[in-house]
Amino acid sequence: MTAYLLRYLFIAGLLAQEIIRFPHRRRNRREQKAGRFVDDRSQGLELVMSMVAWTGMEIIPLFYAFTRWLEWADYPLPAWLGWVGFTLLALATWLLWRAHADLGRNWSPTLQVSREQQVVTSGVYGYLRHPIYASLLLTGVAQALMLPNWIAGWSGLAAFLLVYLVRVPREEAMMVQHFGEEYTAYRARVGGLLPRRR
Repeated sequence: MTAYLLRYLFIAGLLAQEIIRFPHRRRNRREQKAGRFVDDRSQGLELVMSMVAWTGMEIIPLFYAFTRWLEWADYPLPAWLGWVGFTLLALATWLLWRAHADLGRNWSPTLQVSREQQVVTSGVYGYLRHPIYASLLLTGVAQALMLPNWIAGWSGLAAFLLVYLVRVPREEAMMVQHFGEEYTAYRARVGGLLPRRR
């Protein structure tokens, strides 16, 4: 009973995260159609990375929650760990909301720089350079704790690691290319996924 409740709570958390992203994605599509990006690397490898993330962090968990086809890969996990996962999912959802609120129009789902874009260093960005990735990492850990299944539970972390290791170096290089010393100084001062000790 608890296992099924945790499955559905995880899916509810994913839905909440999609609701947070929706207006920002819609704005991004409008800006893309209007040609407002001075650097748009949203094709090719970026498209593949988006599909990997979407599959591991959303499609496979949905498949697991609403079918029995992956239950052969289940393993026992204490219920209290599932509730720890739920707490992490709530924290991840808050962090995602806060990061989007602080970024405003500067957010893009892929590697893009708009004409009006700025380096955001306030709010949660005063502590982390990559709070949205930190949110995805927390969601991936929550997924492993709330879905005790070798495939559905761990696909989120696997997808996150692949996307993070491939995309972040390219994203940081693009930011340095466009914002130069401003971003370099920010990167030296503020941690990526974890806050730096001051």
